[in-house]
Order: sequence, then structure tokens, then C-alpha cells
Amino acid sequence: MKLLYITNGISGSGGLEKVLSIKTNLLIEKYGYEVSIISLNEENLSTFYSFNKNIMFYNIKINNGLAVKLKDYIEGLQRIVQDFQPDIISVCDDGLKGLFLPLLLKKNIIYIYERHASKEMNFKNPKSIKSWIISNLMNYGAGLYDKFIVLTDSNKKEWKTNNITSIPNPLSFYPSQVAQEQNEKKVIMVGSHSYIKGLDRLLNIWAQVYMGNPRWSLEIYGKKDKDRTFIRLADNLNLTSSVKFFDPVNDIESKYLQASIFALASRSEGFGMVIIEAMACGLACIAYDCPSGPRDIITDGIDGFLIPNGDEKVFVEKLQLLMKDDNLRSRMGEMARKKALKYKPENILPKWNNLYKSL
Repeated sequence: MKLLYITNGISGSGGLEKVLSIKTNLLIEKYGYEVSIISLNEENLSTFYSFNKNIMFYNIKINNGLAVKLKDYIEGLQRIVQDFQPDIISVCDDGLKGLFLPLLLKKNIIYIYERHASKEMNFKNPKSIKSWIISNLMNYGAGLYDKFIVLTDSNKKEWKTNNITSIPNPLSFYPSQVAQEQNEKKVIMVGSHSYIKGLDRLLNIWAQVYMGNPRWSLEIYGKKDKDRTFIRLADNLNLTSSVKFFDPVNDIESKYLQASIFALASRSEGFGMVIIEAMACGLACIAYDCPSGPRDIITDGIDGFLIPNGDEKVFVEKLQLLMKDDNLRSRMGEMARKKALKYKPENILPKWNNLYKSL
């Protein structure tokens, strides 16, 4: 069976790129699929994650100007589809254009949409007329697909379409040992420097937590924004001695294993790949109950803490509790590691194989 993935970019260090590398590699190696991937403006492609050598990568060059962009996009897609002749097209594009791709191509092919972000990410003011119009357009676009896949059951509630189902992301690792440094006074966060990932919220929390826990440090791994917004914020909050920023690393597993707590203050998550990675490494996790991923992963008080979205006071209290109570961290970390088992690839990839075979 021939699968064609369509996405905006495949070279980066984000969660979508990581998931595509895991999935496509295993679909080829374990199930014998033939896979190609389309990305935009990545002519000299160099990927952060490893992809199977048998994958054929296609690039569509998009020029400036709305009309020109649309023309380049449609013509590029049509050319590649004609060349590859896929059985299934799987679209991984959280923008509006991705939702309407079946109308652009008009081919007798099976279409699957993979949503990797919360729908609420698209709305600055969810109650505005503009948001209402966009939401209905998105629901219409979702209905154009043979199957519409989201990552959690909470994500399903955001959409009004009958073709929806949820399949979570697979883990990229499950270490043989749990975090060895449970007493290491280190909190870790993994995510890009962006408003959605809530680094400003986390730094404001840390400014309150650190005062009573000066031996602890916060390490943040992720792609930095060009304005270094959050690095400057840390400096303004006088946190440079306790907060360290690092570029993305391939071996993020080793960084989790050197920490004791994972903290996430995102405003929106499609899933929370970093949460299940931290859990697999035996870390107690604390996260805001943002739309829509964390609540489907963390069981509050059992394998971590799920904080009412935006409640800074409670986040500070629970993070301090984890920092001070070694036994609580250890107990939650052990339960988290057990929870993470269900996200191992051998438990997730059969769901995709069965879906493809059923269409």
C-alpha cells in the first residue's frame, strides 16, 4: 500500500516531525508500506530526526503572493500525486488550507486528516464572530475526509464531524531504567519558545517557586524564537542563575533521565508528546489542564498534577510540593512510567495499520 503524507515541513525538531519519523519508519519496516512525504520550501532537505532511507521526499516551492502561492501549491500537489499514485493521502497540516485539500485535488483517493493541535489554537477570541465562522469552516473541511484523526478523546469534542476517531502518538523511547536522579534538584521543560507553549507562564511560576527552593534549577529545551523573548524575560525576572535554555537535542531521553520533575505550562496542546516521554522516564509531571491533551494523559494526584488552566497559585503550590517531597515524586514517577506503557509503538502502530486496511 502506498501512503503519501502532506505537511508544511519535515526538517524541524517539533513533535509533528518526530511522530512522522516514528510512524513512517515503522510502517515501512514492520508493515511493508511504501511511503512518500511532501513538504513546502525544503529544497535542500536535512532532517532533525531520522527517516527511513526508502522514503521519497517531495518538495513544493511556494512563491510570494496569495494567488501565486495557491497556484504553486495545487500544481505541485497534482504533479506529485500523479507521479506517486498513492492509495491513501494523509494530511498533517493544522492550517485551513490542509482541511480543504480534498477539494483542491479532486482525486478518487482515500483521504485521512491527522490533527496535531487543538482546534482552539486557531482562535484568539473563541467567542467572536470571526472565530465562529472559522470554526464552522473547519468543521466543513473535516467532513471532506474519509477519516479525521485526532490525538485524544478530548480533541474529539472540539469538532462537529461524524468521521472522527482518536489515535494517540507513539513513544520514541521507553528506557530500560527509570530516572536515576530522583533526588537531582532539576525541573525540565521541553518545547519551542512560543506563546502557545506558555514559557512566560512557566517563568513567572518559577520566579515564585525558586525563592523558597534556591538549590533547584529549571532546564528548558527547545527552538528559540528570533527575538529571544523568553530568555529576556528570564533575565528581567532575575532567573538567569537558576534557568538554563538549551537548543533542541536528539537525545532528549538522557535529559529527562537527569531530571526529577517535568513541568508544562502550555496554553494549548494537541496531545503532549513531551508528557508521555517524561512519564516513560519515570518523571512526575505537572501541567496546566489546557485544551486538550494533558487531561487525557495525566491522572491528577496519581501520576502527576493537572492544574486548572491559568491558575498560577495552584501550579506554584503543587510544584513546590513535588520539589519538597521525594517520596511523592518517586511514587508518581513510578505510576507515570506504568501509564506510558500504553503509548509504546507496538501498542499504537497496529491501530494505524488496521485503519488503513479498513478503508
